[in-house]
Amino acid sequence: MPATVVVGTQWGDEGKGKITDLVAKQMQMVVRYQGGHNAGHTLVVDGETFALQLVPSGVLYPHITPVLGNGVVVDPRVLIAEIDSLRARGVSCDRLVVSGNAHLILPYHTELDRLSERRLGKAKLGTTRRGIGPAYADKASRVGLRVQDLLDPKIFRAKLEAALKEKNAILAKVYNQLPLDAEEIIDEYIGECAPRLEAHIGDAVSVVHDALDAGENVLFEGAQATFLDLDHGTYPFVTSSNPVAGGACVGAGVGPRDIDRIIGIAKAYVTRVGTGPFPTELPISADAIGGIGAEGADPGDLAIGDYIVEEGHEYGTNSGRRRRPGWFDAVMLRQAVRLNSLTEVAMTKLDLFDALDEVKVCVAYEIDGELVTHLPYHQSTLHHAKPVYETLPGWKTDLSSVDGTGALPRAAADYLAFVEDQIGVPISLVGTGPGRSQYIDRSEAA
Repeated sequence: MPATVVVGTQWGDEGKGKITDLVAKQMQMVVRYQGGHNAGHTLVVDGETFALQLVPSGVLYPHITPVLGNGVVVDPRVLIAEIDSLRARGVSCDRLVVSGNAHLILPYHTELDRLSERRLGKAKLGTTRRGIGPAYADKASRVGLRVQDLLDPKIFRAKLEAALKEKNAILAKVYNQLPLDAEEIIDEYIGECAPRLEAHIGDAVSVVHDALDAGENVLFEGAQATFLDLDHGTYPFVTSSNPVAGGACVGAGVGPRDIDRIIGIAKAYVTRVGTGPFPTELPISADAIGGIGAEGADPGDLAIGDYIVEEGHEYGTNSGRRRRPGWFDAVMLRQAVRLNSLTEVAMTKLDLFDALDEVKVCVAYEIDGELVTHLPYHQSTLHHAKPVYETLPGWKTDLSSVDGTGALPRAAADYLAFVEDQIGVPISLVGTGPGRSQYIDRSEAA
């Protein structure tokens, strides 16, 4: 049976975990197809918060088989800690499958990530310094170690020693750091991690295709989001893999004809972590990483920026970094519709606007006096794009009690209709609060 992809349409942090959790009720398998533990998903179930890093969101349902696909990079220490944390809270990870072809994050990846960012100074990319980029770089250079290597100590040692010759030379000669010890890494990864993960390591591609052939519903879950995509995002301020829907085919080992539903997740506003262009960015009171700051800012914009960050709890799930806030950007979402072939959009955090008198939507950019309605490809152009807004009335109503197929206030419904008209695809699901049941299914209401 054809499968479903859930993909972020902005710069991440759109609430993919909640939507994945919601859609997973009808699934038998949830597959993570790229990224590492640099992208967390937060779920709220019966008032209890779960912050997931690597394990797919569907793990919270006992009937789901969670899978980490070939395209994921895995730090086994982080994965084991997450499994232990979930088990301590009564969540079983017994069904978890980890692809033997997924690549490993080694200690030198984390160290090089940290040192590289520090060396770049003001030109830093804003990575989470967790070794994701260096691990993917080794994968592309064909010198990476894979999860399956944990099952063969001789191969693991040979590959590690070969890699450390180069990595330790870089650490010493470029960064003036002490070399890493191969035996310490082997003791930790082979002696401690391998026995814990051996039962979970398998042929993820076959597991996924067996499920599809059996008529099971399979959900492919991306980390990060469209504009952090290595090929289609705001390069170089991107991640090191392909979060777009097409990445599901490569990272999970399926073909395009296996997928017929692609849900794009968008917040009712936009946030971004780290540096990079952000046309609709709003100022905030205190300095933030990559933020535009408050000096000379319009008081109204400053108030909205602060409101979004504080009321929306816009801090990274894993990093704790404060996110940069901005108004909803329909120009970005039009591009995301194109890049992902979205069949629909799920909008999260609409309830954040409950108290506002008016809500803005960016419908175009002004660039050198010209009106642009699609995302410009040139980075320098995007950096000085000025947003063109449409202002809509707020609804001044608490949406937290509206769920299921309940009716939204007229102004909120008009806002959604306006956005749908701008992006060209329907908004099928709407988040009205952080809880698992706080959403509206507009497809059923229709």
